[in-house]
Amino acid sequence: MSYKEITYAVADNVATLTLHRPDKLNAFTGVMMSEMIDAFDQADADDKVRAVIVTGAGRAFCAGADLSAGAKTFDYSARSDRPEKAGAETNGQVDWSSEAVRDGGGRLTLRIFESKKPVIGAINGPAVGVGATMQLPMDIRIASETARFGFVFARRGIVPEACSSWFLPRIVGISKAMEWCATGRVFDAQEALAGGLVSRVVKPEELLGAAQALAREIAENTAPVSIALTRQMLWRMLGADHPMEAHKIDSRAIYARGRQGDAREGVVSFLEKRPANFPDQVSKDMPVFYPWWNERKYS
Repeated sequence: MSYKEITYAVADNVATLTLHRPDKLNAFTGVMMSEMIDAFDQADADDKVRAVIVTGAGRAFCAGADLSAGAKTFDYSARSDRPEKAGAETNGQVDWSSEAVRDGGGRLTLRIFESKKPVIGAINGPAVGVGATMQLPMDIRIASETARFGFVFARRGIVPEACSSWFLPRIVGISKAMEWCATGRVFDAQEALAGGLVSRVVKPEELLGAAQALAREIAENTAPVSIALTRQMLWRMLGADHPMEAHKIDSRAIYARGRQGDAREGVVSFLEKRPANFPDQVSKDMPVFYPWWNERKYS
């Protein structure tokens, strides 16, 4: 697929997805949403890709929703340029279960949540609104000193979107999440670090290098199937109501992995003091119980 509002490149087993509307501070559009979802589909299907970095072109990460439609920006019933929103209303009545009602930022964050590859956010500048919430399902966020964050929704008369009411309290705690959302203020990278939103803050010129070094550390040292499973185990257990649910999945996963070539290679390479060459691939070697969350009861 040829992209208009992002770029996507793979090098050294790392995919880099760059939001690319620098003249608009990478403001989010329906096109950008669709292209990002497609890029994550590509990354998951490509066994050469071991990690994904998401960053922005120019001086911003993402300035939030494109507000060029003015007062009707968020009134999708009044917009003809968002065809995916058509059909939500009939005779003035909204069908709240309609696919057309779904939030575009949420479609994207749910796709990132489903990723089989670890995702690293390299936050290079202002990241507000959906520019902040799209980061939340990314596994690790590294910020430039020039980064700014804002959950500004209440200041625009709307509410947090992109599944952030689920993600944000789990990442930073309910008190900090409510403070940032209730005030809607824009805050700097150091406050984001103190609040647990990002894992580190680096100089602007060091940002991509830091993200790439972390991605390569993952790519060069770990088994891709193990990472795909681990990522889903950690995220999905955030919603479990008892550690027994984790025990069930841990047990299945360790049993299944122990039978595969990766486990043998992991042990032998350690004993032989050499780098591992893991044979299993995400595209064809995931265990038979994956995806386990489609089950409604665990046996």
